[in-house]
Amino acid sequence: MTISQEKLLSLLRAHEWNDIEFKEAKKGVPRDSYESVSAFANTKGGHLVFGIQKKETQFNLVGIQEVDQIQNDFLTTVRQKDKINVELNIKESLHTIDGQDILVFYIPEAARKDKPVFLNNTPNRAFIRKGACDVKCTPAELMRFVNDASIDRFDGQPLDLDPSKCFDAKDIDWYRKQYEKKEGNRSYEEADSLEFLFQLGLLRDTKKGRKPTIASILLFGTDGYLRDILPRPVIDCQRYGFKSDAYASGERWLDRTLCDYNLIQSLRSVLEWYWKFAEIPFEVDPKTMQRKDTPPDYIAFREAIINMLIHQDYTDHSRKAEILHFTDLTKFWNPGDAFTDVDDLLAPGAKEVRNPRIVTAFRRIGFSENAGWGLQDVFKNWRELGNIPPQIINNKAAKTFELILQKELLLSTDQLEFQTSVGVHLSKDEAAVFAFACKQKEITLQDIRNISGKSFNDSQKIADKLITQVLLSETTPGRFSLSSAMDERFKNYDGPALDNKGAHDEAHDEAHDHLTETELQILKFSIAPKSTQELLKLLGYRSRTGNYKAALYNLLSKNYIEMTIPERPRSKNQKYRLTQTGKHLIEKRNIDTQI
Repeated sequence: MTISQEKLLSLLRAHEWNDIEFKEAKKGVPRDSYESVSAFANTKGGHLVFGIQKKETQFNLVGIQEVDQIQNDFLTTVRQKDKINVELNIKESLHTIDGQDILVFYIPEAARKDKPVFLNNTPNRAFIRKGACDVKCTPAELMRFVNDASIDRFDGQPLDLDPSKCFDAKDIDWYRKQYEKKEGNRSYEEADSLEFLFQLGLLRDTKKGRKPTIASILLFGTDGYLRDILPRPVIDCQRYGFKSDAYASGERWLDRTLCDYNLIQSLRSVLEWYWKFAEIPFEVDPKTMQRKDTPPDYIAFREAIINMLIHQDYTDHSRKAEILHFTDLTKFWNPGDAFTDVDDLLAPGAKEVRNPRIVTAFRRIGFSENAGWGLQDVFKNWRELGNIPPQIINNKAAKTFELILQKELLLSTDQLEFQTSVGVHLSKDEAAVFAFACKQKEITLQDIRNISGKSFNDSQKIADKLITQVLLSETTPGRFSLSSAMDERFKNYDGPALDNKGAHDEAHDEAHDHLTETELQILKFSIAPKSTQELLKLLGYRSRTGNYKAALYNLLSKNYIEMTIPERPRSKNQKYRLTQTGKHLIEKRNIDTQI
């Protein structure tokens, strides 16, 4: 009997399917079932289903002839140490579909200290799950498992080096100033630099005297000592002048910063790179009458950068961390996965971390306050900006971690128009959750928490309200989808009526003409020709910042402003003035040009 995967999964709704492998197993346990056990245990767990024959995209329900025998054979074998090196808490269940018996086994993820899980007493018989396949571990992948399983964390290992020679004094001085300013820290002002590092656990007493830890070299080491333990860059930062969907490997960047030095220097360098493209608001604090020049997304970017530095796998010398900044989103990619699940990372409480000494060192100067992870701060800042929630990809098979910050409003004009057309009255949180459901089709209770910032109980109340209004339906506990009626209505929604074409065109123009606050200010000031120095003074800048240069370039490329001496771009007499296109935009936006 042929059965669709959708129907099969709907019949087995008692399980939440993170990953699944089907085996025929009609008369006995297939030998490759144990490879799946190893693969599931080494990644994030999964379900092994006996009694289903899979042929390409078809699933045939064949059932099991001897249920008790197959179940006993499988469970007995997986408990044999000479077959699988780790005892796993496998849970089994029996289901009957159309008169056919099938067995479902849930294979949990093994603990970090128990990986890699391998077969036949042979470590190179370890597997990981990639897509829908069981893949044999490479030597490099095995080594990553072994390094992560170590009780003595990598960053705490002492090195046989002379501590008086291997540190950059300027970086330690900078760190100490931040440390002393942090309220609650015990003062070590009277201690010299090496005693200070020892008190912070960054030097360790050994039989050969006090020696630097790997963490201390990563944090403060001079270039030669650093590269002896990390022969690759810490982070590669690349900025592109187009959207992410236009990116192809090898595409030329607008600018690039390659951080090939210790973590303190790398942090300062990456933040300096970020300020080149950050959108700096043109606002004045009413209390101090000083300019507010902290970008609205600064906290999200800062914590994302800190996370890359403190949770990176520094034993992996073949892959470097990358930040790819596009006009629509920024990707933060790191070698080294998180030891816990994504949902747990966003929950309160301490987390197990890869580099505890590095984490603690940054926490002591005010970074990564949330027990080693700043992701709650990233989500909170991004939520306050009204953007769709950040996306996290914690790939336990590849042992990588990726955070994506997408600059897309959750409650867009189109979404608000659609909600108005439906005729529902929702709170801000309810409207945002409904908007995300329209975008994703399916959402979880954790998604609702990420969007609203509320507790699980309050998030459930939001879901219940949307279900009551027939906007969502609950598919399984904690998982929701658009109701069938609302899904159909959203698919067929075309926005405002066709006879309101002018409104369509205006909305399109406004989206096309989206400008940063800095760009709008330059437009305003350029009603009469202005030199760079005049513009900088009016903007409150002391020099040609990256933010200023990016804004000027964008306005010139869109033909909103033009050079007064275009044939001599670098002329000392060069000024910038509005074009006719720019004047039209000024009029359309009703921008006040009074200075």
